[in-house]
Amino acid sequence: MDKITQLLSCGVEEAIEKDHLEKLLRAGEKLRVKFGIDPTASDLHLGHTVPLRKLRQFQDLGHYIILIIGDSTAVIGDPSGRSEARKMLTKGEIKQNMKNYQKQAGKILDMKKVEVRHNSEWYDKLGFEFLFDLTSKFTVARIIERDDFKKRMKDDIDVSMLEIIYPLLQGYDSVEVKADVEIGGTDQKFNLLTGRKVQRRYGKREQDIITVPLLEGLDGEKKMSKSLGNYIGIAESADSQYGKIMSIPDKLLPQYFELLTDLRFDEKENPRDAKMRLAYEIAKIYHNEKEAKKAQENFVKLFQKKEIPEDILEIKAKKEENLGELLVKKNIISSKNEFRRLVKSRAVDIDGEAISDINYLIKKTIIVKIGKKKFIKIKM
Repeated sequence: MDKITQLLSCGVEEAIEKDHLEKLLRAGEKLRVKFGIDPTASDLHLGHTVPLRKLRQFQDLGHYIILIIGDSTAVIGDPSGRSEARKMLTKGEIKQNMKNYQKQAGKILDMKKVEVRHNSEWYDKLGFEFLFDLTSKFTVARIIERDDFKKRMKDDIDVSMLEIIYPLLQGYDSVEVKADVEIGGTDQKFNLLTGRKVQRRYGKREQDIITVPLLEGLDGEKKMSKSLGNYIGIAESADSQYGKIMSIPDKLLPQYFELLTDLRFDEKENPRDAKMRLAYEIAKIYHNEKEAKKAQENFVKLFQKKEIPEDILEIKAKKEENLGELLVKKNIISSKNEFRRLVKSRAVDIDGEAISDINYLIKKTIIVKIGKKKFIKIKM
């Protein structure tokens, strides 16, 4: 298929005003394509790369990419798909989370050709009059029509006024950057459609919309999310990425091949071989071919020859330091609760022996194995 057909069909859940968008693309019009990320966490994961890869397709066809970092809207947090309100972030937390976003997005996009905007550029200048004007153009009844709000109200879970305003602010971002197209996950459809309405209220051309599927996480059940611990980070080591891909349920292979790579999934291929091919490709994309090859060799050594990889992660510890606290501090696991669950399930080994003490204190240099594939050398 030609590149425009591929753009509008492969890895696309829905294209709204598809005929209109295709007409613009085939006419050679250079479009302004918008994608927004709220810095509610410090790292991007493979789920974020699905819309970023679609942006790259637009970029390769010569269109203008606008990456909006929602440093203002992140204070509220996108309510899409949420069963409860997000915790409000401080300016300091948002600033910290933003640090590596552009670097990580640069693994996919040519950042030299990306227009990076922070929506604080306009929201820090606009005052109450703007907010009154924006909210006066919409009714509460229309906003709370969205399914996630309905469900929460049915379950007697509060929906805050800030959450109601959120889709209007995301929509106004499209007015500020003059977006012709906006890309987002399927859970973003309400917000993206609201963007069209906001543009119309401000006398602007309505953006076309492309929604992409939500990537399922390593558990094969819920969407990939750092808070659920079922994610693969863009910035993770090649070994970690490779090992996590090898752990996914077989049923995820078609989706992962289609949404995360340019490779084709072969139904006749042995699932283990397919995972090795996929894992190698992911490690190569986010690191390089040399690192991918090394990750594959380490995996084969670890699981086929039962050896510890040569270049395992090394961290330093003080004598009598608490193991669980150290692993959390070094971002190897997400929380003390996760460490407690791992220990209780006999998934933490010290020098080849499973431990049962959740308050284990480090007294010497040790090799820690977490689960089936993660090794860490802790040096005194």
